[in-house]
Amino acid sequence: MNTIKTTLFCLMGLTLSASIAMGADPVVANGKTVTMNYTLKVDGNVVDSSNGKEPLQYTQGQHMLIPGLEKQLAGLKAGDKKHIEVKSDEAYGPVNDKLFMEVPRSSLPPDLTPKVGMVLQMQSAGGRPMPGVITEVKDKTIVLNFNHPLAGKDLSFDVEIVNVQ
Repeated sequence: MNTIKTTLFCLMGLTLSASIAMGADPVVANGKTVTMNYTLKVDGNVVDSSNGKEPLQYTQGQHMLIPGLEKQLAGLKAGDKKHIEVKSDEAYGPVNDKLFMEVPRSSLPPDLTPKVGMVLQMQSAGGRPMPGVITEVKDKTIVLNFNHPLAGKDLSFDVEIVNVQ
């Protein structure tokens, strides 16, 4: 904790001074609004960054970030920079084999030529959009992967805390 010593007043040769305690810089903790710059790398390649954009703002403890990143940001303060490694199990989890689906090519629009890597926008039974990546094209079917694109990947972040409130 920082302190400032100040003279309150001087009267008849007597000086009254006091030390005023100043609060320490706020740290990243549950309930705090955090503003940060970041660069995310996967397998050494940049896949996302706030460089050239507005910094990311989130509330610590509200599960707005992946668990492994949020946990390692705790205790940092404005101006701190940190390199953070997050294992896949604390990021988007492992690849789930149950999220691969084989669908008939006849269910695709007739003018669509499916290719490996192509993303198709499907809808869940509840109407929620579900992007699926084509991982295999067969004679009569295609195989779609509905896992998060970063599932099974270890993530590497370089972060700089801009502000903590």
